[in-house]
Amino acid sequence: MALISKIREKTALVVGFVALGLFLFIAADIFTSSSGFFGREQNEVGEIAEVDISIQEYQQAIEEVKYNFSVNTGRNPSEREMIAIRQQAWDKLIADIAFTAQFEELGIEVTESELVDMVQGNNITPEIRQAFTNPETGEFSREQVISYLQNLPQLQPQQQLAWQVFENNLKTGRRRIKYDNLITYADYVTNQEAKQQYIAENTVAEVKYLYVPFYAISDTAVNVTDSQLQAYLNEHEDEFKVEAGRSIRYVTFSIAPSAEDSTYFMQEIEQLKGNFASAANDSSFAAVNTDGTGQAYRTYAPGQMPAQLQDVDLQEGEVYGPFTNNGAYTLYKVSEVTEDTVSYAKASHILFKTDNVEESEARKKAQDVLNQLLNGADFAELARQNSEDVTASRGGDLGWFPEGRMVPEFEDAIFSSNSSGLIRKLIKTDYGYHIINVTEAPTNQVYKIASVVRELYPSDATRDQAYRQADYFASSVANADEFSKQAQEENLSVQTADNIASSAQNVRGLGDARQIVRWAYNDASVGQVSEVFELDDAYVVAVLTGKTEEGTASLESVRDEVATKVRAELKGQQITEKLKGLSGSLDEIASAFGQDASVYNTSDLKMSSNTLPNVGFAPKAVGKAFALKEGEVSEPIQGENGVVMIQLNARTEAPEIADYASYKEQLQRQASQRSGFNIAEAVREFSDIEDERYKFY
Repeated sequence: MALISKIREKTALVVGFVALGLFLFIAADIFTSSSGFFGREQNEVGEIAEVDISIQEYQQAIEEVKYNFSVNTGRNPSEREMIAIRQQAWDKLIADIAFTAQFEELGIEVTESELVDMVQGNNITPEIRQAFTNPETGEFSREQVISYLQNLPQLQPQQQLAWQVFENNLKTGRRRIKYDNLITYADYVTNQEAKQQYIAENTVAEVKYLYVPFYAISDTAVNVTDSQLQAYLNEHEDEFKVEAGRSIRYVTFSIAPSAEDSTYFMQEIEQLKGNFASAANDSSFAAVNTDGTGQAYRTYAPGQMPAQLQDVDLQEGEVYGPFTNNGAYTLYKVSEVTEDTVSYAKASHILFKTDNVEESEARKKAQDVLNQLLNGADFAELARQNSEDVTASRGGDLGWFPEGRMVPEFEDAIFSSNSSGLIRKLIKTDYGYHIINVTEAPTNQVYKIASVVRELYPSDATRDQAYRQADYFASSVANADEFSKQAQEENLSVQTADNIASSAQNVRGLGDARQIVRWAYNDASVGQVSEVFELDDAYVVAVLTGKTEEGTASLESVRDEVATKVRAELKGQQITEKLKGLSGSLDEIASAFGQDASVYNTSDLKMSSNTLPNVGFAPKAVGKAFALKEGEVSEPIQGENGVVMIQLNARTEAPEIADYASYKEQLQRQASQRSGFNIAEAVREFSDIEDERYKFY
């Protein structure tokens, strides 16, 4: 079985299973084959395991996930959340189709008796238990499940369909468990493997090694030809696999509000402020006139106030603002000042703990600091120096808090105070001794505040002017050269975005620009200039500068990376040849080679390691060290960053132990942690997935 072999390549041990999500949905036939909305030849969004995926099938999968989202959150998803939902739907199709092909090939089935057992038998699935558990008692009710199933034929068709989909997903999930277990339990960690792991982790070598980094030879001393680069790329194709990509250059035309827009807007705000002040129903006025999404009318306790109002002496009926934040302007009206049943206070404290010191000692320290404060010392500074509470870094500040939040002794001292200021005695609690400064006297006043948020938008005239500029630019250029020339003449900044994936939502420097991505993949040819795209805050004109198809990267696209690799190989060959021509001890060879050669020692190199101190990743050198005889020196070994010669001085073998069970468990546990991912990745790779959703989304 080709796939089984591929999975075994990815993981030696596979344990556990990946649970499939539970999808409940109301199917909606959004697109019908006879609608004519899409032609047949344009009706596919991709292919999974040689199965063509139609737009109708994909849309239905989206509706499943969307419905599940709405059930869980109690609301419809936003457009940004729909992006994630579309991806989840695609992933679900991959799981369903790719794994189903494997289930059928292996003959994995779930019988009706198994399904009954999962729903109302002895092995009830967690989804059923959660759905039919009494939230008050936390007890699962099998009787409720049976009653629901008995009444199912009388329920609405949508509910019957939802249950049918639920059962189908239960079957798919159980088949997946069986499939994973089939692979998982076919692998086994032997005692010999466990012993080898133990030896690798506990065999230690004392080594001395000479290291010459590649930078010892300058780049100019190495001549790299195109034929060498291409040969390297051909030999290492797997290292340079690329996804399909598109590259563009683009210019933007800002749709920011003009000075005239700002002037007119501020006049509107001032008029709105006057109307707000005279409004009879503040909550209704705020709800109708705000652009914000938060609560337009709410009650604030002290300390909960909007930041702009925290230090303001608020008066009932007054309108405050406008305050600006991120381009939005806010007006606040104090509708009513009333009394709460709970009082609030604001205080700072300095704590001297008594849990690790004598109580008398803590009290003496606390009294000394209190005396300094009574003589005019700065409270915040002494809190930072002396307090043993987490509030020390902010000068002991506790902020505002209601009655009932603090321990009784501490709270009584504060809420029995009629004014702000330093409490002139120590307060003892279970935590220790406190020095307390009441920074805001207790109050039970709360404020009912209405808020109106207005955003400054560009006017139609401003948008029209920006669009005319963008449209003129787009119509004036026909190719990439003219694009760059015209941009320079108009003093426009040209930005670049390379290797944009077909699934990308964002384009570097533009944010959400999905429409530009779709244009680059669906309509554009290299050198073609786009129409004008309208984004949230700018009009954009782009030119397609490059296409990369899925597969091995072209030499030109990875020339610098390949050149670095080839240059390193050539440098390594030169260093190796020079080292082979030298003799003597490692110190003598290093001295003869020159100042770029260094000699290091380490006394605790483990067989399981793949790095050397001061060298970095060097598995070949580490492996060679444990293959040498004591006193033997290796030939030059080329690594990732340079060339190493290594000498084994001593080797301490791992002592024999009676039981390797813990190492066996370690190997099994490591494999189980990655098994689900490895299985899914192997199936995806084997399924030859073609994703062409960019045609539609």
